[in-house]
Amino acid sequence: QVQLVESGGGLVQPGGSLRLSCAASGSIFTINAVGWYRQAPGKERELVASITRGLAKNYLDSVRGRFTISRDITKNTVYLQMDSLKPEDTAVYYCNRVPPTSWGQGTQVTVSS
Repeated sequence: QVQLVESGGGLVQPGGSLRLSCAASGSIFTINAVGWYRQAPGKERELVASITRGLAKNYLDSVRGRFTISRDITKNTVYLQMDSLKPEDTAVYYCNRVPPTSWGQGTQVTVSS
């Protein structure tokens, strides 16, 4: 099965930007839909954005207009561009199939001044 590994997190000030990457170990085209999820301390994990094989995209209401999900099939990678970041975006971010299978380690995103 194709494995997904996320990267790109870090510390950023409010209003800043980060781009997360989700690299597939094989062809990303074999996966029907890939999603970015996040889990903040004390909260349940939630689906932030998803993209299907046919490039249909969906976003959580709280990130729509600020986050953009995209795919580069030449690099077998799905990206999450995060702009206008807010402290409430602080969480561990994961990429996974939709619906999800086993979880990786995730990448920490911290938005703080």
